[in-house]
Amino acid sequence: MNGSKRARLREWLLSLPSLAWLIVFLLVPTLMMFAIAFRPADPYGGIGQGWTLETLFNMANPNYPAIVWRTIWLSVVATAICLAISMPVGYCLARINPRWRQWIMLLVVVPFWTNFLIRVFAWKSILATGGSFRSTLVWLGLIGEDQPLLYTSGAILLVMVYTHLPFAILPLYAAAEKFDFSLLEAARDLGSNSLGAMYRIFIPGISRGLVTAGIMVLVPCLGSYVIPDLVGGASSEMIGNKIAQYVYTERNLPRASALSAILTVVVVALLLAFLLWRRKRAVDRDTPESAGQEGIFS
Repeated sequence: MNGSKRARLREWLLSLPSLAWLIVFLLVPTLMMFAIAFRPADPYGGIGQGWTLETLFNMANPNYPAIVWRTIWLSVVATAICLAISMPVGYCLARINPRWRQWIMLLVVVPFWTNFLIRVFAWKSILATGGSFRSTLVWLGLIGEDQPLLYTSGAILLVMVYTHLPFAILPLYAAAEKFDFSLLEAARDLGSNSLGAMYRIFIPGISRGLVTAGIMVLVPCLGSYVIPDLVGGASSEMIGNKIAQYVYTERNLPRASALSAILTVVVVALLLAFLLWRRKRAVDRDTPESAGQEGIFS
């Protein structure tokens, strides 16, 4: 066996445990979930015999498109806000004195020391009618006395951004820490302003960190059900709430699997769309025409 085959075999052996883990605990459960979506529901809360399309036809209920749309737009907006906040934070963390950096990183990680459910309950108390945050806004005249903050889509968005913001800050900081900041100085020396240098140099330089942060925020947001349940109310249900309802309350596993399959398809479709868009941008940037135009307008 030559050296290249031996190296390839070593790579496969090293990757085999991770691959087996993904197959057993990710691929197989996902396939089982899609299969259960085509089974009938058992009256006793189990899975019936045979195969049927009735569960999927029931997804045509007029309430489901609204829930799916609410889930998507809240998750996408929360992800965009987290990325918009995390980019300057990651930039500053990578540039400040290391002595101060460790303390700021500690402040980012501190929320993880408290149970997730307790943090959401704390926000429920803050946004309640007699909560300090709402009382302050009323005192400042920013909202009316009768304007609610709790049990709205805005409350869901606020708590989602708060709970998932560290998942965006950490990958962006890791990417910014490896970035060569002398490139920004070179861009400014060549006539670019600070915003132009950030847009053309810094953001593409941390693009992998942006993708990682976006995935780490978007996927949990799409599957969230605790936050909508506690601060959103019945009028702000998301897909996760309906899945939990079918599993724990109605004991309808096929319908819960169908909604989970829809959520999985939505996540995969969004990721594929982003990857195709990114590949198209890379191809367009590598063409001679676009390269020439970029050189003219840069």
